[in-house]
Amino acid sequence: MQSDIWFRPFIWMDFRLALLFTVIAPLVLIIWAFVRKVEPMQHLLAIYWRVASLLAIALYVSIAPFQVGFIAGLMSRILIPLSLWFWIDLNEEIEDLPGSALKLSFNAWRWAVTLYCIIGAIAQLPSLQCAFSDTFLQDPLCQAWLEVPLVYKDIFHPNTQAGFLGVIGGMGLVVYVLYLIYFVFLKLGKQGRFAVRQ
Repeated sequence: MQSDIWFRPFIWMDFRLALLFTVIAPLVLIIWAFVRKVEPMQHLLAIYWRVASLLAIALYVSIAPFQVGFIAGLMSRILIPLSLWFWIDLNEEIEDLPGSALKLSFNAWRWAVTLYCIIGAIAQLPSLQCAFSDTFLQDPLCQAWLEVPLVYKDIFHPNTQAGFLGVIGGMGLVVYVLYLIYFVFLKLGKQGRFAVRQ
């Protein structure tokens, strides 16, 4: 029975932490960085938002529910820390900024979201079996992971068909993957860690 899933509270806690660390905090930081005109942080946070959009895509794909949502959710937790630490020039510019409340908050958030994503990715590994199971809709573990997307749908899209939202998410996923392939194999392959400056 679903009521016997012992880790359900942890899934809901993960959702609340995701709202805090991946939506609310970076939204506050990017507004703060624009107000203070701190370009390196603006640039890195813009990269973060492009990468973190995979979280939203995974949420919509999972509403359908399409099994690829389990893979997309895990991949987002891997790509987010990479997006925050990979860029040598931006990291050096941020490190060279004078001490301020913004710099302290930014660095604290960057470490916190990195730790959150690593722990979350490890915790989400068992859900990968749902991506390859023909009976995932009957599996209590998979059902527990799908509760959050369904509650999200009921709150924000109560009159929209789940299949339609899943298709929208699927289209977003195709665009995301195509852009990621282009960026990794063309821009990053030619320009290295300075590719985001071009």
